[in-house]
Amino acid sequence: MMNKNVLYYIKGVVALTILILLAACSPHVENAVEKDTLPPIYPDYTDVTIPRNIAPLNFMLRGDVQAVSVSINGETVVAADGRKVVFDDGQWHEIMERNAGKDLTVKVFAENDGQWTAYKTFRLTVAADTIDPILTYRLIEPDYEVWNHLQIQQRNITNFDTKPLADWHLQENRCMNCHGFSNRDPQLSMMYVRGKGGGAILNDHGHMRKLNLKASTPTDSMVSSSVYYGFSPSGRYVVFSTNIIIPAFHARPDKRLEVYDTKSDVYVADLKTHTIILDPQLADTTKLETFPTFSPDGKFIYYCSADKRGLYSKNLRGLQYSLLRIPFDEAKGTIGDKVDTLVNADRNADGRQKLSVCHPKISPDGRYLLYTVADYGTFPIWHQESDLRMMDLTTGRVDSLGIVNSNKSDTYHSWSSNSRWFVFASKRDDGQYGKPYFCYVDSKGVAHKPFVLPQADPEFYDDNLKSFNVPELGRAPLPFDAADVERAMKLDAESFSLKRDR
Repeated sequence: MMNKNVLYYIKGVVALTILILLAACSPHVENAVEKDTLPPIYPDYTDVTIPRNIAPLNFMLRGDVQAVSVSINGETVVAADGRKVVFDDGQWHEIMERNAGKDLTVKVFAENDGQWTAYKTFRLTVAADTIDPILTYRLIEPDYEVWNHLQIQQRNITNFDTKPLADWHLQENRCMNCHGFSNRDPQLSMMYVRGKGGGAILNDHGHMRKLNLKASTPTDSMVSSSVYYGFSPSGRYVVFSTNIIIPAFHARPDKRLEVYDTKSDVYVADLKTHTIILDPQLADTTKLETFPTFSPDGKFIYYCSADKRGLYSKNLRGLQYSLLRIPFDEAKGTIGDKVDTLVNADRNADGRQKLSVCHPKISPDGRYLLYTVADYGTFPIWHQESDLRMMDLTTGRVDSLGIVNSNKSDTYHSWSSNSRWFVFASKRDDGQYGKPYFCYVDSKGVAHKPFVLPQADPEFYDDNLKSFNVPELGRAPLPFDAADVERAMKLDAESFSLKRDR
């Protein structure tokens, strides 16, 4: 029998030989010509701030490239033929942890026809603040009036693992509304599946329930079931809107599609008593109320409201939504009297142009209110001018987020649990396909340059023909999958009764 020490020696020699051979086969930078421009990398990860737990920021170089080499803080970490830069997962996370709270210098070298080019160094700032590891989103084709092959997915953004939460194969190709967490908690969340036998699918600690969130009385009725919604901090209440949504084509050549509500109201569902609370202030027949959400402390309901007369304005230009809030008593399940206006669409803060507000979301620490603005209307993904704004709720100051916004649609967003990160959907690349971008908000409330969700293959976005719709961050993986949702659809829906609050 071979001596154990000899065996270890042989294994060591073999391993060393493999490393030497790999090094010999890897491209070696020689006589590189310095170029005072940033490397033409895609996605653009130059000078961004990233969480220390993010997946590797794999990228590629545009143009004619036969080999690449990348160094971080002077150490070569990638050397490969072709134009793709794919980091080793273990090495990447070790670098992130070692440099949390610090800046990294990244140098990219590219070779073409035997000549190496050394591009200008760029910075990666590794924030010590982590981001919630789970992202859910709807993958949808950017069609006009139909949906097809729709899927709701879960992605672990610390790596590249994905899981379908709802799939068109299992839902007879129905329309599925997006998935939303309660306080980013994977044990309580909801989505809505439309069509015959549809309903709100509630994930209650892995137990799947189907809810019929539509009710009526002899004097009151709801125009639809739930569309946009949010949970109270305790998870007992769900505030939601009911909407009649109309898609229509524009006659103007610079506009493609307009989607708008002809009716919409806001209600609160008590998941414990199976009661839907109707308050006339949130169901005003002269108004269009939508996009409701609870404040993190549960004391307010934030929502958007427009005068219905805007429906009759030319090209809907007069349909502009203000941002309001109304008190809510979570202990009693009652809605207050005083409505506050935070952003008045008729008197915009910049004094120049009226803007329409949607998608209000408050940071978990209660400090910042993030929302979307467009020139008019309530469906900003078809508005290239749509941008994000961030209000400091302690001072009322509004940040126009110039470093965050682009000249294309920047819209739906959600916060990470520590209030240091938010994700938003942006069409900045081509104006057609939405992608999830992440932005860091530091302890002084300053937003940093955003970066797109990293993918295992840097060419992913070039080949992808679906939009990432309504991205939501969560603290941990969800306890269900697409098969569980399919089974839940076969359940009898739990009914709710409608009750006037005043």
